[in-house]
Amino acid sequence: MSVGWRRLSLALVLGLYCAGRLAEAAERTRFTDEAETVARVLALADERLALMPAVAAWKWRHAAPVSDPARERAVIDHAANEASRLGLDGGPVRRVFELQISAARALEEDLVRTWHARGFDFAQPIPNLQSELRPRLDRITQQMLRALYLAAPACARADFVARFAAPAASALHSDGWSQQTRQQLLEALGSIRFAAPARLARIQAAGVLRIGTTGDYAPFSVDSEAGLVGVDIELARRLAQQLHVMPLFVRTSWPSLLSDFERDAFDVALSGISSTPARAAAATLSIPYLWSGKTVIARCADAQRFSSLEALDRPQVRVIVNPGGTNESYVRSHLKHASVRIYPDNRTIFDEIRAARADAMITDDAEVELQVRAHPDLCRPLTGTLTHDAKVILMARDAALVSAVNGFVSAELRAGVPSQLLHREQRPCPRGSSCPPDGADARSPAR
Repeated sequence: MSVGWRRLSLALVLGLYCAGRLAEAAERTRFTDEAETVARVLALADERLALMPAVAAWKWRHAAPVSDPARERAVIDHAANEASRLGLDGGPVRRVFELQISAARALEEDLVRTWHARGFDFAQPIPNLQSELRPRLDRITQQMLRALYLAAPACARADFVARFAAPAASALHSDGWSQQTRQQLLEALGSIRFAAPARLARIQAAGVLRIGTTGDYAPFSVDSEAGLVGVDIELARRLAQQLHVMPLFVRTSWPSLLSDFERDAFDVALSGISSTPARAAAATLSIPYLWSGKTVIARCADAQRFSSLEALDRPQVRVIVNPGGTNESYVRSHLKHASVRIYPDNRTIFDEIRAARADAMITDDAEVELQVRAHPDLCRPLTGTLTHDAKVILMARDAALVSAVNGFVSAELRAGVPSQLLHREQRPCPRGSSCPPDGADARSPAR
């Protein structure tokens, strides 16, 4: 029997996946959530089983057998083949679809037995199997494959089955589910894995570019009430547009950046990421799109005290730093006497200096420029920078992807886009403060 698969357009596939979030996405960009990706898979599995009573009713009316081995094999084989195109391990995907088909067949057979015993009592209009029901099932199959692709990092977590047992019990509520089949489906989902690392072909097949970003590093990546904003958020959107795919933002952190990359939680990362030997060893780094350097930020009242790195490296000086990134690495390497305090929230770390709970911080000059514009009581004691750092896109070692990303960066540099975005992001002043006029330097006693 011909399956008659419909090749959905990219826009339709993504629209179906988003399921009501497109309007919000048009207004604001936000992080995707691992729990949401799994919830989408469970919802589709339940939606599929919910169609089975209508399928059984059509077969009853037309005296057709419940079991259709050719159709079942075609569905499962198609799913496994499409999974491979998406870079997923086909075996676990095959198992997920086998379980869904087995649950569907069991429900249909149970309904037929009931109708034989008590009479046919399907009260709703019966859709046509060929022109209505099977096309709907085929669309669910396509949606499920994309949903599995996006949920794969969550499925690979060691605590997946335990973590999603309660959500599965709630989401898989249609007739035909049992505690046993829910558990079997969860265990099958817990085996979903990527068979190969991220590459351009996989990204384009999925129609989605998964972008790792921290959301805590102004002016590059900031998770605000208005959504994700910043230089790198806009560059990521532009990169996805260049690749003709949809951007999907995945939360990472500075301590977990490389481990999240290694577990394939995202395809590329943009978050004001500096080029370091450790990052270059773990991934491919794009050509630089911006240059920056480490410098010092402190209260203006104390700025004269910290006019050099040596002045900062004293036991009575309280230096605050965010964990896991190049800021901490630099502080650990260069400050041997100062009192160093690790502070986990990069979004509020500067308030610790303003409140005199810390004296100074070493961070990128782009961030310092933004903060001193926003807060009249903060200053930049050093006129220059302590380092010279390249901002890069972190990505998988795939020649086609690297070529595409570097080509994008080169074109953006020729058009002056990164520097324009940086200037734009440094102009707005948070918390209602006023900015200095264009061309004004950040406050520095030496200027």
